[in-house]
Amino acid sequence: MRKRTLKRGLSAFWWLTLVFLYLPLAVVVLFSFNAANSAASMTGLSLRWYHQLFANDQIMSAFGNTLVLALTSSLIALVIGCLIGYGMYRHRHRKLGWLIVLIYLPIVLPDIVFGISEMAFFVKVNELTGLLGPGLGTMIIAHVTFQIPFVALIVYSRFVGLDPSLFEAAKDLYASPFKRVVHFMLPTIKPALISAFFLSFTLSVDDFVISFFTSGPESATLPIYIWGAIKKGVSPEINAIATLMIAAVALAALASLVVNRRKA
Repeated sequence: MRKRTLKRGLSAFWWLTLVFLYLPLAVVVLFSFNAANSAASMTGLSLRWYHQLFANDQIMSAFGNTLVLALTSSLIALVIGCLIGYGMYRHRHRKLGWLIVLIYLPIVLPDIVFGISEMAFFVKVNELTGLLGPGLGTMIIAHVTFQIPFVALIVYSRFVGLDPSLFEAAKDLYASPFKRVVHFMLPTIKPALISAFFLSFTLSVDDFVISFFTSGPESATLPIYIWGAIKKGVSPEINAIATLMIAAVALAALASLVVNRRKA
């Protein structure tokens, strides 16, 4: 009797947690199809706000910047983070506590502190050299810096899970370093690379604070646009933008899950 009661209690707690997590998102999605001019009331369903959204040049420009920023920074972070993750694996037996601290620091550091430090650095470099003016370039660099630790840790955990004798077997079969990378390492860590890429992409699309401090006048992303537009109140158009962002992140997470399951 106690086990059944406990099981029902845990089940109820699980469903309440899901409702608490996803009901606000469902409300945003629902009100993005609101036919009324205000987000305060629901009078019917309509796609008018999505039509206005795609006809708005500022929103489409912000969407393009978000896409370019997320894709470019994720690819760069994937390459650099993969190299760092493999380096951590190769030298895992050494005392590299300071390296672990450096890897974890951008993860645990508050975004506002990280964003302000990035902005101060770019401003100083721009004053001295005329380079790294605020814009999409500085945003890409800033995003890469906080994406690299996530990629490195994911790749490192994948390497740690491998049998060390596999590396020796590849050498015994006279595989050159290039062939070991192409035919052994990359196929083996492919699921980790895919997961790391989609995680980096999701973090970039979701980021506001670091993007805000490192952006320029012509490089606003969707989160920055939403922050500026929401000062006038939450409109159904803002709900439509948020819905598209939710869909993009959900599709990225779903794609990563499907690829990993097929690989498994």
